[in-house]
Amino acid sequence: MKTVLITGCSSGFGLETARHFLERGWQVIATMRTPSHDLLPRAERLRVLALDVTDAGSIGRVIEAAGPVDVLVNNAGIGVLGALEGIPMSTARDVFETNTLGTIAMTQAVLPQFRKRRCGVVVNVTSSVTLMPLPLLAVYTGSKAAVNAFTESLALELKPFDVRVNLVLPGRSPTTRFGENAQSRMQGSIPPAYAQMAQDVFSGWAHSTEVTMAKDVAEAVWRAANDPSCPMRLPAGADAVALAASL
Repeated sequence: MKTVLITGCSSGFGLETARHFLERGWQVIATMRTPSHDLLPRAERLRVLALDVTDAGSIGRVIEAAGPVDVLVNNAGIGVLGALEGIPMSTARDVFETNTLGTIAMTQAVLPQFRKRRCGVVVNVTSSVTLMPLPLLAVYTGSKAAVNAFTESLALELKPFDVRVNLVLPGRSPTTRFGENAQSRMQGSIPPAYAQMAQDVFSGWAHSTEVTMAKDVAEAVWRAANDPSCPMRLPAGADAVALAASL
């Protein structure tokens, strides 16, 4: 029985991915900052652990408690939307600490066991905004694009040890709490000079018909974990797939 460790399972993509693997007979280690045991079906194959990917001690405790894992899914992330002028550097640092450095730290923590066993898969969940950047998402896009570059280089580094590294790039999803979770980081993030731009961006999103559902991401992560022949980059969701095909 294989084991998957998934970060950011309190909602959205992470929660659905945990459910997806659990339903297919895997042992699932679902992590989140504040553990809740009511989000997923109770099962002997499920463990819910507290994890803050920006805290080295927290990472160490989870890796020790998890034991051997076969797949790491780096899904934990935070969002921020706004013009760069309106985003404090402290907020930008928080975004990069979680989205970029958190992913790097979690990956580094599992690599010794993957390398020694000469097997294992790392799946990094980023975003399709890295394929076609949008205004008001410069900081968020930067944090995710850095993970893309990190992943591509790491894949070459780990190939001699038979460890795979893949990217899943979701599109815009109405089923995640991206906007809700980003509210506290968006106070004053759109100065008056950018108000019309923001209105245009929000209007475009409101009229978009192609979106990404959480199950799209779960299925892409599943494929990355189980299909060695799949592309290293997997767009997830109708909008992301269409965007990737157009490039």
